[in-house]
Amino acid sequence: MEKWIVSLTYFSALGAGLMAGLFFAFSTFVMTALERIPKSHGISAMQSINQTILNPLFGLVFGGTALACLVLAIISFFRLGTVSANLVLAASLLYLIGVILITMVCNVPLNDALAVVDPNSAAGADVWRTYLDRWLPWNHVRTIASIGSLVLFILALRFKS
Repeated sequence: MEKWIVSLTYFSALGAGLMAGLFFAFSTFVMTALERIPKSHGISAMQSINQTILNPLFGLVFGGTALACLVLAIISFFRLGTVSANLVLAASLLYLIGVILITMVCNVPLNDALAVVDPNSAAGADVWRTYLDRWLPWNHVRTIASIGSLVLFILALRFKS
């Protein structure tokens, strides 16, 4: 592996690890805590989280990792056959599909629906129940995918050639 590919792989491993930690926190205690408080407070808190998470640092980690994975996937595809290239391709695709695609197709539409409700309304309570029932399982998928991607990137670095 050339030095810049190794560096991009380290960056991707770090990004996948940071995303794994974020998703893990939501899967294991944040959403449970929000579900335990009054609905209007849970809705308001999640609306605030969804607004404030869209910042440059989060964008760098979430989107930068996706961009790095896209580059690594393309490079690795043309180097298939080596253990490191196979692992980098698998790690990259796992992040792109299990984190980015799932986020865009499953979690973001739920976030968008929650963003427009009045936290104190009956409709807001209905959207919140649906949100909790659907958002969290998809977050579990993102958690597992980002952890898997991290592990595969680490293994790729171990077997770099």
